[in-house]
Amino acid sequence: MKWFANFRNVKYILIAIAAVIAAASLLVSNSLVKDLKAEEEKKMEIWAEAMNSLNRADANTDLALVLTVLNGNTTIPVVVTDSNGAISLHRNIEFSAGADSLAVLMQMVADMRLRDQKIRVDLGTEEGSDYLEVCYSDSLILKQLAYYPYVQLAVVLLFFAICFVAILSSKRAEQNRVWVGLSKETAHQLGTPISSLMAWTTVLKEKYPTDELLPEMERDVARLQRVAERFSKIGSLPEPTSEDIVEVIDRAVEYVKRRSPAQVTYTVNYPKRPLLVRMNAPLIEWVVENLCKNAIDAMNGAGAITVTVSQNDSKAFVEIADTGKGIPKSKHKRVFEPGYTTKKRGWGLGLSLAKRIMEQYHKGRIFVKQSAPGKGTTFRMELKK
Repeated sequence: MKWFANFRNVKYILIAIAAVIAAASLLVSNSLVKDLKAEEEKKMEIWAEAMNSLNRADANTDLALVLTVLNGNTTIPVVVTDSNGAISLHRNIEFSAGADSLAVLMQMVADMRLRDQKIRVDLGTEEGSDYLEVCYSDSLILKQLAYYPYVQLAVVLLFFAICFVAILSSKRAEQNRVWVGLSKETAHQLGTPISSLMAWTTVLKEKYPTDELLPEMERDVARLQRVAERFSKIGSLPEPTSEDIVEVIDRAVEYVKRRSPAQVTYTVNYPKRPLLVRMNAPLIEWVVENLCKNAIDAMNGAGAITVTVSQNDSKAFVEIADTGKGIPKSKHKRVFEPGYTTKKRGWGLGLSLAKRIMEQYHKGRIFVKQSAPGKGTTFRMELKK
């Protein structure tokens, strides 16, 4: 289906756009962070020089500019230590209530030194043993800016996730409307010819009561009624009933078996009856018949089909295995997509409808249990008991 292919293209385009925006955002933000960090380093070099000028000043030195520089730092955390490691000054550092301020400052100094965020200021003694060490850290603004691109990336990803879910929901709603409209119209169109066929079989029974073909005709007409009933249930939630799944599966297999090529053999493995499951029997029969017919097509009309019914404490399992050409692992999920088919003639709706019946109507599962090219395929159905 074209709309589904277009949706896949839109999905990839959205992912590509999101990746480009995220990469551009990270690059720009990292560049800004680097520039701001370099600017703060220059400021601290000037601040350290002002500190040096303050310590060398005498009574006649004008300290107005020096004090302006020192007091102008209101954002960058600074700790000044002497040559003995004792803390002589700190700025722009907040302490939590009850915290040991000295221990906090010493830990901050250790961290600053590890990051090489320190400037040594010699005090001009002859031995050079007296000095101050200006240790500093990134400002709060710089730290916030460093985290900003990742927050921005999260927001962009969230936005595209919402867009993706909205598009998916829209397409799914459109798909549902197509299924419902197609199914209802099919059931409606089948109603008139089925009624006519029922009337003709009644006439033929009265005129040829002993004809051997009439019972078979009646069964085919009943079959057409069941098909129309199945189509009429699409789009509504059929009321499930508790039924023996072995009986339902066996009925569907026997129907397909009578119409299969002679070169197709069937093997069934059933547990002890009854195995009660809440389900809509006509729709489950439809799924089984569809899987069996697909198996026959995959084997080109010659091979073996094995149907196995099993259970655990809470679920019933139905497995349908064939000896056909198999499915590549990369396409195990794609086979359930609307429009996907490997047949020259076909709409690719059978397995999609089967998935819809199992998941939406019965809250169960259907999936490819195992398959490989040339080694056949096993489909598994799971239903709550």
